[in-house]
Amino acid sequence: MKMESEANTRRALCRFVSETGEVAGNLIDLPLDITNDKLQLICNALLEQEENVPFIFFINDKEITGSLESCVEKTNLNTENVLDIIYQRQAIFRVRPITRCTSSMPGHAEAVIALNFSPDGKNLASGSGDTTVRFWDLNTQTPHFVCKGHKNWVLVLAWSPDSTRLASGCKSGHILLWDPNSGEQKGKQLVGHKQWITSLSWEPFHKNPDCRHLASSSKDGDVRIWDTLLGQCLRVLSGHVQGATCVRWGGSGLLYSASQDRTIKVWRADDGVLCRTLTGHAHWVNSLTLNTDYVLRIGPFDPVVIKKNGVPQPINNDRKFISTLRGHVQSVYMISWSPDSRLLVSGSADSTLKVWNIQKQKLELELPGHADEVYAVDWSPDGLKVASGGKDKLLRLLHYPNENARLTGHQQLINDVRFSPDTRLLASASFDKSIKIWDGRSGKWQS
Repeated sequence: MKMESEANTRRALCRFVSETGEVAGNLIDLPLDITNDKLQLICNALLEQEENVPFIFFINDKEITGSLESCVEKTNLNTENVLDIIYQRQAIFRVRPITRCTSSMPGHAEAVIALNFSPDGKNLASGSGDTTVRFWDLNTQTPHFVCKGHKNWVLVLAWSPDSTRLASGCKSGHILLWDPNSGEQKGKQLVGHKQWITSLSWEPFHKNPDCRHLASSSKDGDVRIWDTLLGQCLRVLSGHVQGATCVRWGGSGLLYSASQDRTIKVWRADDGVLCRTLTGHAHWVNSLTLNTDYVLRIGPFDPVVIKKNGVPQPINNDRKFISTLRGHVQSVYMISWSPDSRLLVSGSADSTLKVWNIQKQKLELELPGHADEVYAVDWSPDGLKVASGGKDKLLRLLHYPNENARLTGHQQLINDVRFSPDTRLLASASFDKSIKIWDGRSGKWQS
């Protein structure tokens, strides 16, 4: 009995440490049989959370699923050493009363195809079938500038990392650059693509603070790299045998392009050399996203360094195929990473939204979806919410893991949704020719 009692009361000196190496509170003497639920209560108390927030805990990269004892090797346990418990906050979505949105911003004469917040969060731009690009005043919810120059539908928009220029691509295959402070066109029209522009991506700020290089993909199958100051095409990356659907400029100097030929190609941006071709898809690759998209999108305005135990982590350049995530029964139209790169959300023609755990390489949760095809998804920068829009004209604000709210107001399908970099605002674009601005935190729409 004495030996059993001693075993049951074995203890260890522990401290709670965040993923970035920040220590929460003081050292705590904990029994080894303490459960995950009690660790949740202690961690919330140390962090002084107003409401209980779910965490997952690790010791030496091993997740604590039962008790602390299950992750500790008793033979190596030394009561004089401090046991670091790494805590990782999980995304939580809570439903709140949804009554109305902050404002509806009409003005375009045709469907609004694309919209994008500037990296500094101060401007919102939209592109429409009426061939115009509009810059919106987010304080008065009125058009700041109406930019005319395209001869066909404006399909894609991309802000430069320093927020000083906006690139827009149209159905004619032309790219224009705009000054958000004056609404004037900057530089020459970028002409070269033979069919419509499908995607635009700027060189990351840390690679070139001048923000002069832009990559574009087109239905003609080519990816082009432009010098926006000279108005010249520097390189044409030809390799896809069908239309290129998406291009992303990575943080390590690589370009990633997706295509209807079912491949993803990795290029060196400096010299245009094809590094490798990633195969495995059985049909068109409609969407491409990088786990660094959020950090690259906000540019220099909110620098983020991923750390573990206080040490900056190197970029993984393996570029290896990891796994296939299966679950949707129809085409996947859009995917979006959570800011911590732990989860991925996908929207599909089967009307569902699925959240995938990339570490475990399996379906984490199927969120309540839509009544029809889901065309757009976006994960909020604070990691707490997912917005989605689709053919059923509903904007859904989802509070992970099991609660959601329906935001009504659009009269036709929603084809784009975007959170502002500070999560303060949520914008949705629709074929009803309007843009609606919602409170990104509460989901309310003010009249």
